[in-house]
Amino acid sequence: MPQKRTPRKGSLQYWPRKRSKRSFVRVRTWAKTKEVKLLGFAGYKVGMTHLIINDNKKTSTTKGMDIFCPVTIIECPPLKTASIKFYKNTISGSKLVSEVLAEKFDKQLKRSIILPKKGSKGARTKDAANSVGNKSFPSDFDYITLLVHTMPSLTGLGKKKPEIFEMGIGGNKEDQLNYAKNKLGNEINISEVFKEGQQLEIHAVSKGKGVQGPVRRFGISLKHHKTEKSRRNPGSLGGWIAQGHIMWRQAKAGKMGYHARMEYNKWLLKIGNPNEINKKGGFENYGVVKNAYILIKGSVIGPKKRLIRFNDSLRRDTTLPNESPPMQYINLEQKSR
Repeated sequence: MPQKRTPRKGSLQYWPRKRSKRSFVRVRTWAKTKEVKLLGFAGYKVGMTHLIINDNKKTSTTKGMDIFCPVTIIECPPLKTASIKFYKNTISGSKLVSEVLAEKFDKQLKRSIILPKKGSKGARTKDAANSVGNKSFPSDFDYITLLVHTMPSLTGLGKKKPEIFEMGIGGNKEDQLNYAKNKLGNEINISEVFKEGQQLEIHAVSKGKGVQGPVRRFGISLKHHKTEKSRRNPGSLGGWIAQGHIMWRQAKAGKMGYHARMEYNKWLLKIGNPNEINKKGGFENYGVVKNAYILIKGSVIGPKKRLIRFNDSLRRDTTLPNESPPMQYINLEQKSR
């Protein structure tokens, strides 16, 4: 008889297999850098196209040759700063000690949060050690983040409600404070944060697949065609044991997709203007790119129009060059039907 082989069904690297709470993710860890700048950015996924590039990777077998390269286009309208958040490290984790608000807010921001009333204080803090104008800033803190929001009304998506999230800042805390003061209430562009040729980490929510059976969801084997009842169900849900219910270890049908996921070391090939990338009639299921865009080598998680967050790489791939490869051709033709 053949040897019976029953491998584990489904990876336990991501568990539980639950749906994301919202359409964009949070970033918990930021790369440490001495450069004083925003450590991340966000944009909307447009779709994919391909380039012909001159391979500049030293260890590649096609070095110096023109090769085909698939890329993902992400439209990056400016981010606007809503507030500065001051954190202090404690024995039980980071704690928010103060928040300084911008003087004026974008009118669309009220769709996402409740805006403070006019005449309210610009800072919520007990320690006003230094002040600039009518803003007071605390002196006892360990690091700073910027609360920023997107500006989807500048795109052709047809949405107005902005996404709001925190972004880390590089440098020591004095440099972080000076940078945050200059950016409070102002817009930040993608060209101020990243440069061509560097590596990024992608944070996004994957495409939702709806309710799927155990064969597609966990990859279990189909039963013999002469089996009784169903063929695409697990053969056994296990023997009777004391817990009184079916354990999570068994492959069962359920919701699949729409998971928060992360991809490491994606190569940023180009930062450009919308006139360089727009196709005739716009991109399928997206429309016309109206803001600055970036090209990232390979595919990026999530469907079109999904908000993609990306930040400085934590564990850089040393085999990739620090410069963007020379581009010979960008495909801007519509798909033939």
